[in-house]
Amino acid sequence: MKFQILTDSSSDLHDGYLDGTGIGFKTIPLTIDVGEKAFPDEEGLDPAALLREMHESKEKSRSACPAPEAFLQEFDSAEYTFVVTITAKLSGCCNAARVARDSYAHAERVHVIDSKGTSGSEILIVDRLRELIESGAEFEEIAEKIEAYRDGVNLLFILQKFDNLIANGRMSKVAGLIASALVIRPICKADDGEIKIAKKLVGAKSAFSKLTAMVGELAPDQTGREIIVAECDAESEAADLKRRLEERYSFKNVRVVKMRGLNSYYALEKGVIVCF
Repeated sequence: MKFQILTDSSSDLHDGYLDGTGIGFKTIPLTIDVGEKAFPDEEGLDPAALLREMHESKEKSRSACPAPEAFLQEFDSAEYTFVVTITAKLSGCCNAARVARDSYAHAERVHVIDSKGTSGSEILIVDRLRELIESGAEFEEIAEKIEAYRDGVNLLFILQKFDNLIANGRMSKVAGLIASALVIRPICKADDGEIKIAKKLVGAKSAFSKLTAMVGELAPDQTGREIIVAECDAESEAADLKRRLEERYSFKNVRVVKMRGLNSYYALEKGVIVCF
């Protein structure tokens, strides 16, 4: 096999994603620890069961990135490997992939991409990698083009609860206090891989309405672009947002995906992440 793509499980993709394309694909799981109990974010993990266990437990919970060996052992499966990870500003996953690359005998054949986001950010990068590979571009050209593409990807999100982001140091306490105010529903964004509050709205209805408008502000030309809505226990909210986006804009596709374990752990119930 000439090319393969690896992502971590925060991509919300599954191992069969590129079946039939001739491009290898695999997700490397992060782990969520609830007290002494570990939940690898593997195929088959039920995010709802994970969240129930977390809510019922009185012990601290946390996430853990995979060891470099988890990436390293996959590199020989193809001549060239692209690795797409969750933002390096919030996880050690990207660094683990880089350590694995640097210790590999053919490090020049492995390119690690810090998505500077999560979920749909990684999905969009994987989709673009597939297009570039199928176009017949060489490894070095793809590596250069995918970095430029990554810099044009936007991520916005609306959460109902910020408990785990704050408790695990992924969001400043000051911003967290604002975000946790009962009447305030902030719209947050990824800013060079870090979480920032973009807008503070009163109520979910206003927040989703403003998020819809912000999509057009950030992407005034939607020609040929896809937008991805990832949800955790928020099917109706995601469906309503999909309808709003389709009515207002001309994206080639508005895709709704379910969050896997890692993103569900941080977004919690009613969390929605939008990438485009």
